Amino acid sequence: MDTPRTVYKVDRGTPGSDVAAETAAALAAASLVFRKSDPAYASRLVARAKRVFEFADKHRGSYSTGLAADVCPYYCSYSGYQDELLWGAAWLHRATKSPSYLSYIQTNGQVLGADESDNTFGWDNKHAGARVLISKSFLVQRLGALHEYKGHADGFICSMVPGTATDQTQYTRGGLLFRLSDSNMQYVTSSSFLLLTYAKYLAFAKQTVRCGGVAVTPQRLRAIARRQVDYLLGSNPMGMSYMVGYGAKYPRRIHHRASSLPSVAAHPARIGCSQGFTALYAGGANPNLLVGAVVGGPDMQDRFPDERNDHEHSEPATYINAPLVGALAYLAHSYGQL
Repeated sequence: MDTPRTVYKVDRGTPGSDVAAETAAALAAASLVFRKSDPAYASRLVARAKRVFEFADKHRGSYSTGLAADVCPYYCSYSGYQDELLWGAAWLHRATKSPSYLSYIQTNGQVLGADESDNTFGWDNKHAGARVLISKSFLVQRLGALHEYKGHADGFICSMVPGTATDQTQYTRGGLLFRLSDSNMQYVTSSSFLLLTYAKYLAFAKQTVRCGGVAVTPQRLRAIARRQVDYLLGSNPMGMSYMVGYGAKYPRRIHHRASSLPSVAAHPARIGCSQGFTALYAGGANPNLLVGAVVGGPDMQDRFPDERNDHEHSEPATYINAPLVGALAYLAHSYGQL
């Protein structure tokens, strides 16, 4: 591929609190993974996370303000940078247990949108994830100073429980959680991951969620999440697995350049950027199987046309797959116990 891969940066003059705080969150989270196997590396990750978060908080602004011409409209920071600051602080508190990050969350939480009623969790909006993560400090670590975050997390979780007065989520007739027509599966996988994560915290604390007067158990949250994963993997009206290469029936014409263009072995000559449109509108299955990729999924009527130029439903993305990994890991580990 010889398409230009331009590198952009954020700095004091062109701040990007969202991308910087997200980076700090990733570094802090990664430090937990390496804490036992490579303590020195884990310490480096935490040290860098602190520096990046300090930059994000000190030089506030959204990356898409200064880089609008390059990242918008597809990847504008529509939710702003406040959610990432809360998300970054939450992960740094989790990784360091430093009172300074606890104080930051307590002092800035409301200003950063801790109690906002947005009920999506994805690449752009981290509020729901931050609420669930911070609630762990109360439910598992018994940190009473953060008790209000259980209420914030409960509000998000209850919005997805069917049949309760607090339910704000649409489901298709086949049972799929449906937020938006464009790449809806990202919300399915991210919501399933948070449902399972919160169920784990509640089970540890021997607590339930009160949803409009109804006590919702961890077992019910697990069942809702498992139903979503089962649907994604083929238990749906079309009998279609939305993970490429899994099951007997799965998407064959996904909206993905490398999957739809011929391989270099089959076509040694250069293929220019604009020449890719020939493959985009061609019939037949993609020549290269992108095994494991999860596409945007069906529409509100559980229909999936499997058309390459239908990016809303046929495009795979890392932000669809990433939370699914967590959900699948939980379900595989808990098999027979749900």
